[in-house]
Amino acid sequence: MRSFNVLVTAGSRRVPLVQAFRTALRSLGLPGVVIVTDVNPLSPAVHVADRAYRVPMSSDPAYLDEVQAICMAEGVRLVVPTIDDELPIFAAARDAFQMQGVMVACSPEPANTLCNDKLATCRHLRAAGVSAAMSWSGAELPADVPLPLFIKPRGGRGAVGAFAMRSPREREFFLDYVSDPIVQEYLDGPEFTIDVLCDDSGRPLSIVPRERVVIRAGVIDRGRTVNDPALIALAEQACHAIRFAGPINIQCRMRGNEPVIFEINPRFSGGIPLTIQSGADFPQMLVRMALGRHVAPQVGAFRDQLWMTSFETSFFLETPNVVRPGFDRRMPVGEVA
Repeated sequence: MRSFNVLVTAGSRRVPLVQAFRTALRSLGLPGVVIVTDVNPLSPAVHVADRAYRVPMSSDPAYLDEVQAICMAEGVRLVVPTIDDELPIFAAARDAFQMQGVMVACSPEPANTLCNDKLATCRHLRAAGVSAAMSWSGAELPADVPLPLFIKPRGGRGAVGAFAMRSPREREFFLDYVSDPIVQEYLDGPEFTIDVLCDDSGRPLSIVPRERVVIRAGVIDRGRTVNDPALIALAEQACHAIRFAGPINIQCRMRGNEPVIFEINPRFSGGIPLTIQSGADFPQMLVRMALGRHVAPQVGAFRDQLWMTSFETSFFLETPNVVRPGFDRRMPVGEVA
């Protein structure tokens, strides 16, 4: 049987995702390994994956060529991009990878470009009749919009540069402090992430809402699954308004009894281990799709009220072993299309 190898890019701290793909291969009886790429030899996932490669930053012109060369050398059949910066790059190259027999688990280029602009995302959703936060650019913000408001970088991630503006003084300061900001209505209700997996036609295969009860550095620390029809319906509406493929996560808060989207990230979420543990095995479904097998929708099929509480763990490396053998080997790219 031909090996089925998976490549997870920007491995970083995504140890649970690497482990989940390894489990998916075993559960399907497939021989294969999980490989990661990264720029840093100290990234934890580098030391958990079966093999790891150092690659340049995704902004480097050679980045995509090196990833394609790794795929050819390693017999990779599924590539899983994980960070916002590289999603449009992989989306534009999906057909090129497909010609190599490699499925890229990311949405088409228009969806990635749209979602990398948080202001454009909310405007697009609202124009399509989907509940999304009222949003303005910093320059467009009317003087009479009542406080509090929320401000963050229009293309940011990980809650970096995100602030509540509760007074005229804070409004004046943060509008100057945050570069190219989006300003949104202040939503103070419970916060949810809705994990969604779509097939290549944009049809949702699985939808799992999770309440983000405790958040640390923009990532869920404690939370629970919530089988809420309103949240599931909102995700379905968003997927009708924007054509996605592969994993996405929808960020929303409650306004009274109504869930309101404030951004969408077309990639795996940091809290995906909870979704997988609840029975919605996105990695296994992606592997099956890459094999060309039929994957039936199973929206709502997950364990409700399953809690996750997370903690830090560490690897301890002696200085000579910081760089894993093979990690610094650069792939030849001359013959890569």
